[in-house]
Amino acid sequence: MIETKLQQAEKRYQELSDRLIHPDTFSNSSELQRLAKERADLETLVLKIKEYRKCTQEKEEAQAFLKGSDNEMKSLAQDELPRLDKKIIETEKELKRMLIPKDSNGEKNAIMEIRAGTGGDEAALFAADLFRMYSRYIEKIGMKTELIDSNSTEIGGFKEIVFLINSKGAYGKFRFESGTHRVQRVPRTEASGRVHTSAATVAVMPEVDEVEIQIRDSDLRIDAFCSSGAGGQSVNTTYSAIRITHLPTGIVAQCQDERSQLKNKAKAMKVLFARLQEKADLEARENLSATRKSQIGSGDRSEKIRTYNFPQNRVTDHRIGLTLYQLDKVIDGDLDEFIEALALAHQEELLKEVG
Repeated sequence: MIETKLQQAEKRYQELSDRLIHPDTFSNSSELQRLAKERADLETLVLKIKEYRKCTQEKEEAQAFLKGSDNEMKSLAQDELPRLDKKIIETEKELKRMLIPKDSNGEKNAIMEIRAGTGGDEAALFAADLFRMYSRYIEKIGMKTELIDSNSTEIGGFKEIVFLINSKGAYGKFRFESGTHRVQRVPRTEASGRVHTSAATVAVMPEVDEVEIQIRDSDLRIDAFCSSGAGGQSVNTTYSAIRITHLPTGIVAQCQDERSQLKNKAKAMKVLFARLQEKADLEARENLSATRKSQIGSGDRSEKIRTYNFPQNRVTDHRIGLTLYQLDKVIDGDLDEFIEALALAHQEELLKEVG
């Protein structure tokens, strides 16, 4: 399987090289740039393939000397074969990694939604804890956030909070956080000291450009309303908050974080585009066979992915079976071990598909 992919890459590289020197290509600057970029992206892979071919050829030559009558050459071949075997194995691993298809959304900004699930006020408080956890981690790794919309409770929780992670590669970094997060602890409102189980859902979506999804103006209903929550004198006095409904699907997005109606509309449209893309991606995944679905990267909000057990100071990610007894650090934004382990597990899944 891997040999077929290598041959396809070599063939495509040669096709691109031939087209780039064709006179017709020079008359079309956009086509010239496109072909040149694709060829440049393939060049590193092709150079590694050449290195792999050279090693395998040298191994065949060494094996041929072992069958000969020249004792000196036999001795040299025996000394050389272990080095060549090691080099071939290492090069094969590198080639497999290079053959993994790149996620076209991986370098994009991300929109994260955190919603309180089962558990009433305690679920809303847990949603606030998750928002604080992600905010601290995002700040620690040098990324930036922009609040889009929130619906807070009187005791400091969130029924829902939506924000943009405005940094290159944010979606690739956080995509595996999508799913149901479960908490086990004694709620503030529990007088008897019993441990309760509550949940919040997290959805991570790539920020989508308008050109990627076409929406007709007639498909939208746009409502303005008074914002609620923090915001100074404009709160409940000006119709600056915006709610946009996509009529064909019923998907709704809103923003009330800005004082400007135009800015709120622009942010709400970003969320709408992302939710429409999420819907399209979900439908596409459902059309794949069960064996092709990634258990790590499914992005399904309903899938229970992680449990935060406060009495035991334990956090468990159920997809990869990773348990850490340092919940206090994790909830304070120390997410590196989970983020890295999930990315590695996903890469290993993709490597299996490559060959």
